[in-house]
Amino acid sequence: MTNNNLTVYKNTIERENSLIRNVYLFMTAGLALTALVAWFASTNEAVLRYILLNPFGSIILVVAQFAIVFFLSSRVENMRTGSAIAAFFAYSALTGISLSSIFIAYADLTIWHAFVTAALMFVGCSVYATFTKRNVARWGSYLVMGLWGLIVASLVTLFFRSGFLDFIISLVGVVLFMGLTIWDTKRIVAMNQEYGAEMTSTEHTKLGIIGALNLYLDFINIFLYLLRIYAASDRD
Repeated sequence: MTNNNLTVYKNTIERENSLIRNVYLFMTAGLALTALVAWFASTNEAVLRYILLNPFGSIILVVAQFAIVFFLSSRVENMRTGSAIAAFFAYSALTGISLSSIFIAYADLTIWHAFVTAALMFVGCSVYATFTKRNVARWGSYLVMGLWGLIVASLVTLFFRSGFLDFIISLVGVVLFMGLTIWDTKRIVAMNQEYGAEMTSTEHTKLGIIGALNLYLDFINIFLYLLRIYAASDRD
């Protein structure tokens, strides 16, 4: 595969397995980078002072994250492969800075419990999506509506604090992103079929990156909602 115009695999199953493997390799590397950056940032006074505890720095961080996700999702086909990979890992690193505050706000055991549970749930959803013959394409519109509803409900809790409402939102968030994990995994399979035997090595890598980004976001959100649930249980 020295030429980008050469197809990756003619066999559909081999091509699908290779694409899924690529997705999970990128995702795992991204999560590892996020964890390392989060740990380092949580112990770095400059990061805490000038970014996390600084409203202006926090806004820049959030805007940068949204910008990378939007740009990568909409422009990946026109980007150089190296630029797409760099953008994905840049986002992973910025997310690590954002998540560094959890090491201050939550106990290590709570974080560990949430991570292990999220990993088990994510793997279960991915395995189900990979092997089920069920058509989940119709889930998309419902999941998007659920996501908007979740965002609105989360904004409401900023003004009307309620432990019970926050707990319900967290439960709904876990279920919603489990559904998105299944849906996004199925989309990877669908992309493989859409490109078919003409898929080039460049397209193969880029699809792996965008698939990894989607599943990375699903996992992070499952983890964060579980973290809130475990933290609430610890307080009780």
